[in-house]
Amino acid sequence: MFNHIMLGSNDIERSKRFYDTVLSVLGAGEPVRNVAPSGHTRLFYRHDGNTLCLTEPINGEPATVANGATIGFKCDSPEQVHAFHDTAVAHGGTSIEQPPGLRQGSMGALYLAYVRDPDGNKLCALHRVKQAT
Repeated sequence: MFNHIMLGSNDIERSKRFYDTVLSVLGAGEPVRNVAPSGHTRLFYRHDGNTLCLTEPINGEPATVANGATIGFKCDSPEQVHAFHDTAVAHGGTSIEQPPGLRQGSMGALYLAYVRDPDGNKLCALHRVKQAT
């Protein structure tokens, strides 16, 4: 359904340091750096057919977070959820909501962790727990 997700950053180098380490937990490598025709720097992290882009806002205004928005990252295990969370917090992110852990809901059992990146964007690390049949 999606081709990419783009987030604005007020400090592209700080964001690069944060996302380099956090996304490496998921297996993503270095981003492709691009300078837009407007002169603004953009970073493209590509992994598993998905792209996360970070950009300096091209309108010159400060980057802001979307109230109610969350970017979810698929993890392979509860341990990877914890590693994502702990790496994010160690590199300038902020842990939010409940501590990483199992949540039961209408979508089944999910192992979740929530953080905010240094610009305030809400991120979720998520592992779908397989139910015994």
